[in-house]
Amino acid sequence: MSHIEKEDSPPAGFRILDLFAGPGGLDVAADVLGHQVTGIEWDAGACATRSMAGMDTFRGDVRKYRAAFFPHAEVLTGGPPCQTFTVAGHGAGRRALDDVIRYIERLHQAVRPENDHDWKHIFRTWRKISEELRLSALEAKEVKAEKREVDKLRGTTRKAVKSRLEQLGNSADEVTIFLKKLKAPQDLDVSDEEINGLLKQLGDLNDQLDKLKAKLEELGDERTGLVLQPLWWVIERSKRPGSKPYEAVVLEQVPAVMPVWREYAHVLASLGYRTKRQWMHTEAFGVPQTRRRAVLMARFDRTAQENGLHPGLLTGVRETHARYQPGARPSPSPNAGYADTLPVVPSKKDEEEIPKEPWVSMRKALEGAREISPKKVCDRPAFTVISNYGTGGDPEARGRRDHDVPSATITGKVSRNRVVEKDTGEDLDRFSHAEAGVLQTFPVAYPWTGNDISQQIGNAVPPRLALHVLRHVLGPELGRKEAKAGLDRAAADLEVWKPGVPVEIREHGEWKGHPLTGR
Repeated sequence: MSHIEKEDSPPAGFRILDLFAGPGGLDVAADVLGHQVTGIEWDAGACATRSMAGMDTFRGDVRKYRAAFFPHAEVLTGGPPCQTFTVAGHGAGRRALDDVIRYIERLHQAVRPENDHDWKHIFRTWRKISEELRLSALEAKEVKAEKREVDKLRGTTRKAVKSRLEQLGNSADEVTIFLKKLKAPQDLDVSDEEINGLLKQLGDLNDQLDKLKAKLEELGDERTGLVLQPLWWVIERSKRPGSKPYEAVVLEQVPAVMPVWREYAHVLASLGYRTKRQWMHTEAFGVPQTRRRAVLMARFDRTAQENGLHPGLLTGVRETHARYQPGARPSPSPNAGYADTLPVVPSKKDEEEIPKEPWVSMRKALEGAREISPKKVCDRPAFTVISNYGTGGDPEARGRRDHDVPSATITGKVSRNRVVEKDTGEDLDRFSHAEAGVLQTFPVAYPWTGNDISQQIGNAVPPRLALHVLRHVLGPELGRKEAKAGLDRAAADLEVWKPGVPVEIREHGEWKGHPLTGR
């Protein structure tokens, strides 16, 4: 059985539907807070982890599901994959972003109250957008197949050039030097007629490949359309006859997606939601890791919607910990911030202003987890983590973080990071899956399983961050001291959380007996 029980059980908190649910970062936070979560996830590895963690899950592509399938869901959450937006300064990323914003504007025009469009018109608008995205994906698939063939021909031609050079008596070094110049074969001048013919063929293939790459950039990545899915689910629940709007919506992604959340917020306001977009630095919420996320929060304002009023804005989530400053070290006092930065001064306008705590270091997080589970966390001396990534574009300039500061962003390549003794540089054990999960604020007992676990961990929502967001959007209004006490209790519960009985993953169409489907 799942931790979500049968339909007639009184729900603990809200019933949440989590799109693109991953291994369960938001789910475990919601579970600690007393909410019930059902996730939709297509990745087999993430589903395997969710199963072992007891997380209620439907497997499959979100696009194959609809909001109407889950009429009893009260809250919608998710982090749609947005890799195409993250190519900083690259034309393809900018075009993908512009395309999505144009699609959102088309949906916005369809749902604006002043346009008074009925459900059929709104649904037709979505169907047209979906069809455009489908046809674009099919064309991109054909172009990718053609590109693979061109790449294969280029490889064959390069081998022919190498073979001919060797026949002509060139040394291995001479052949290697010549092959390095094949990026611009049209600039090479050789006397051998056969090589000249191969160079011309290679130049033509390069030109063809450039055109195919440009076409792919124009068509975009099929995953780009996935970012529209949460918005459509909200629209469907708000406008489809017989449906009720979600009580709240929470979406998070990489910083590059903030322009998309801005357009989302305009549409959600038209549907009667109070919204807030916020940059969130994870270490400022007790996560032992520096990571920046773009978060969109929304809460349905029934009074404003019924009276035709603008729903207004939500307040932002207050930071509880100081932000990390490179070179800074936490001071001995738990509430004094940093020794080399200005102290936090309580606001005179708010007697409940609470000084921020220092950020949490890797060592502190791992030591806390080791007390809970000594077998899963190594007892290391003072250490330095050397990132798999280069900095400043130099692959040799690896990023470094010492044990007494937050980790750099945990990515899908976390298992490649070296861990060395700080004083000697001697290699130590690299982070295990449990330890990498702890740096994402997963419980040390989280049952990581399935394929590509490092990628699961790197892609996950940090549960500690999810605690803050869910508590802010779904929890009752509380004074700051009371709210902080509640968050502290939830964070402590999160650390010692343990999985229950593994659950069976549901497939598309297996609706019977599920509390969100009503079947």
